[in-house]
Amino acid sequence: MITLDHIRDAQARIQGIVYRTPLLPYFGSAPDQQLYLKLENLQPTGAFKLRGAYNLIASLSDQERSRGVVAHSSGNHAMAVAYAARAVGTHSTIVMPPHAPEVKQRKTAEFGGNVVLHGSSSQDVAEKAAALAQEHGYVMVEPFNDERIAAGQGTIGLEVLEDIPDLEAMIIPVSGGGLISGIATAIKLSKPSVRIIGVEPEFAADAQASLRSGQIVSFSADQVIRTSAEGLRVMALGDVTWPYIRDYVDDIVTVSEDEIRQAMRHLALDVRVVAEASGAATFAAWLFHRDELPVVKRSVCLISGGNITAELLRDVLA
Repeated sequence: MITLDHIRDAQARIQGIVYRTPLLPYFGSAPDQQLYLKLENLQPTGAFKLRGAYNLIASLSDQERSRGVVAHSSGNHAMAVAYAARAVGTHSTIVMPPHAPEVKQRKTAEFGGNVVLHGSSSQDVAEKAAALAQEHGYVMVEPFNDERIAAGQGTIGLEVLEDIPDLEAMIIPVSGGGLISGIATAIKLSKPSVRIIGVEPEFAADAQASLRSGQIVSFSADQVIRTSAEGLRVMALGDVTWPYIRDYVDDIVTVSEDEIRQAMRHLALDVRVVAEASGAATFAAWLFHRDELPVVKRSVCLISGGNITAELLRDVLA
């Protein structure tokens, strides 16, 4: 089980590699209901994923590092693993679907990752990565279903509580659960009164269905691929992350594709923050689903990433 000590150890381990990102007060919130934006899009790899990837890879033994690592990802985890592997002096192979954004494929290669394009769904790329691990002896770096990954992501929760001790709610995007499970654990074990709210696209709302039914619910690849938020196109929560979500997450709301795009546009033009679709989902919930969120004096939206293609950004701003 993930403990506060695990997350504090991760916080010490990632220092010097991972940025302590700022909390930006949102000008559009009322003084008695202040919203802050936690800007993980400012990480060296453009997203929060570096925290978990570096925590795991840096904790490997010398023998494990000598074997190299392998990962599967649509982009943000891919870049994080390549960056972290280079930082600790090991090599990385990353399996990505061909439809992953070109900018994420290119950055993964620039950070030193050996990119292997394969399949179309998260299951396809996961199976290919597992086969490469078996064939070459690589150490698998899971994108979310690992307690070391979740502990690394949980360092965001510690930072937010240190900066806002009177925090009352945190709004977090949900994919496979590594991010929200780590943050929720850090916050609930430190300050149980804080409300933890997850956000998903309507097309990939498996976590909401799971939380409401009390068991893991899986969506089809054809369903989840319909969302533009490629970082949230996971078909089901991980069996490692699910218990933390079940125990610590208070609710999960969903947002439409149009709401995500409007949130991206507002962030870029009015807040001057560039967020990818996955990163803007939480802000979309705050803009359009306020009635489903806790009425509190201090809340935080996690802007989880900003790796967007020039073409999509141009389209969103048009």
